[in-house]
Amino acid sequence: MASFPRMELDEMVQRWLTANRRCEETGDWRPLAQMYTADATYGWNMGPGEEFMVAGRDQIRDIALALEMGGLDGWSYPYQRVLIDDLQGEVVGFWKQVSGARRPDGSRYEVAGIGGSWFRYGGNWQWEWQRDFFDLGNATALFLEMIKSDALSDGMRRRMERATSGEKLPGHYPLGGGPVPLW
Repeated sequence: MASFPRMELDEMVQRWLTANRRCEETGDWRPLAQMYTADATYGWNMGPGEEFMVAGRDQIRDIALALEMGGLDGWSYPYQRVLIDDLQGEVVGFWKQVSGARRPDGSRYEVAGIGGSWFRYGGNWQWEWQRDFFDLGNATALFLEMIKSDALSDGMRRRMERATSGEKLPGHYPLGGGPVPLW
């Protein structure tokens, strides 16, 4: 593990947060791919028997940021706190998942619990890897609430149909079966 100057990691985090806000505004997350090394990996756990993992900037762009984020237009992921470890070159950011849709009472649909991303910096303003964590049970409960309230966007409906189609989706593996381990 390489250490990096604290000021460089602070700047990387600011660049990341700014890029995230731009992607939220446009509904297109693919531009974030330039912020990963060519051989970066990105993954998360999908529950007790499944994980998601992609390897390389192209898969991050085409699968994680395009396919997996498809249907999440109008959603925002405001970071609440960011912790930086300059000795290990790692960053942990805690974020919320907030839909642009509103409930009849005016409140936004939001995933309860804690979500976040754990990154390792690779230098040159790029992440070497990213691992996300979120409360899958709360995310599922919110999506069910949105389905019952007919609050899903067309893109999210298509995403749900794809996820429940039974077809093998790119980047999805049995637990421990991805191209690189979550840990």
